[in-house]
Amino acid sequence: PESMSAELRASDRFSINSQLEHLQSKHVGTGHADLTKYEWAVNQHRDSFASYIGRHSMLHYFAVAEGESYGRAKFSCMQKMILPCGPPPVRKEE
Repeated sequence: PESMSAELRASDRFSINSQLEHLQSKHVGTGHADLTKYEWAVNQHRDSFASYIGRHSMLHYFAVAEGESYGRAKFSCMQKMILPCGPPPVRKEE
């Protein structure tokens, strides 16, 4: 019985890892083991701006709150998607 439970755990682990790899290959923002804090933050910000642009009522709210037109608010969100967290940090060479 113990050997069967160990085998099941190993097969479950393989299944979970293969499912995670499939998810990561399908969706860019799901991350991976080598993802930096900066890359994670950029993905989060871009996803948020894409969500704002897709929800017209949210974008209208932003436009009214900022005193801008709907088109200008949409353009502003699209511009912020280019470098949402500023330039990337300098990487250390190992």
